[in-house]
Amino acid sequence: MSIKLLLGVFLSGLLALAFSACDADKLSKLKPGITSADEVRKLMGEPSLEWVETDGTRVWEYPRTPEGIVNYMLVIAPDNLLREVRQVLTEENFAKVRPGMSSDEVRYLLGRPAHELYFSLKQEKVWDWKTKVEPGMTWYFNVHFNNDGVVTRTSTSFTAPGA
Repeated sequence: MSIKLLLGVFLSGLLALAFSACDADKLSKLKPGITSADEVRKLMGEPSLEWVETDGTRVWEYPRTPEGIVNYMLVIAPDNLLREVRQVLTEENFAKVRPGMSSDEVRYLLGRPAHELYFSLKQEKVWDWKTKVEPGMTWYFNVHFNNDGVVTRTSTSFTAPGA
């Protein structure tokens, strides 16, 4: 293994470790039922996206992609208190992605993707999320959409350093 490749793998690992340590510290301060929406915003920053449900519940997206392997959804109840913190990049959620779902439904379920690619010959858009990093390999969960933004299928892939 070349020094350059080894250094790249090492630095990627350090970056992921720094993100997770920072998140762990912030997340440990969030207390469902106690922490207010204002306190969440001060601690976590502005969400990248907000969904408002019919009952007034708000879901705030805090993605850690493309470098991280987690995306967080924080649920703010109508009483303006944190209700729930969800890490949404899970096998359970990946299994919920089905043909016929809209891109909005997928985004609500998994958060912002790491990458968005368009393949003109296949006439499809593919979103991916990094799911696992192992020595020499990075794994992704992929969602394929047609030109109408409707899921046609899912897949998994991996990349190796230098690939």
